[in-house]
Amino acid sequence: MSCGIVVALPEELATLTNRKLARGECFSLSNDVLVAYAGAGPHNAAEAARLLIAKGADRLISWGCAAALAPELRPGQLVIADRIFFDQQIYEADKCWSDKVSSRLGEKLAVGNGKLVTETRIVALSEDKQAIHRNTGAMALDMESGAIAKVASQSNLPCLVLRAIADPVALDLPPAVSRAMNEQGQVELGKLLRHLALHPWEVPALVKLGLHFHAAEKTLKTIARHLNEIAIY
Repeated sequence: MSCGIVVALPEELATLTNRKLARGECFSLSNDVLVAYAGAGPHNAAEAARLLIAKGADRLISWGCAAALAPELRPGQLVIADRIFFDQQIYEADKCWSDKVSSRLGEKLAVGNGKLVTETRIVALSEDKQAIHRNTGAMALDMESGAIAKVASQSNLPCLVLRAIADPVALDLPPAVSRAMNEQGQVELGKLLRHLALHPWEVPALVKLGLHFHAAEKTLKTIARHLNEIAIY
């Protein structure tokens, strides 16, 4: 049996391996770890989680980036969620596993623990992120962890959520991001350039987002060096 890791974006996949995968494909990172490249969104994440279970995974990790909802969270900070709010339900991450990983990674990184919200769409505006924080008390937001946790719960398997903050709550995502992203979670360069040619004032915000995302990737790469320890349940 092995640990199954779901990643949504190609940049998140690159923090684990140099191997290129097609959306919906999985491979063995090691004897004990399987990785599936899901593409963005809860539907894709659920399909990838079920694929990993069919391939023999007996525990699941949601791996990647998240948006901050709590004002104290900074780009690059690690969030290990203990509860995930999705589809009007609360799903519990495995407490024993989460506590163990928090303790080990807390010696190397700043770790935040708390509730995470999974949305079905990109939440771009700071005011919307702040409203979600007020309404739910969640500290971070993504588009996949809730679906992974739901599949894990339905299969009676433990789930761990590891998410590095890419954008702080005060930052509005430039519209170029959602306009250029396809259903696989990839930013299509042609669409991006065409949009920026018509909206050049978005370039500074896009550069700032890129720097924040780089900080999140750096954190994920640091965690990946300890993956053999993390994957043990």
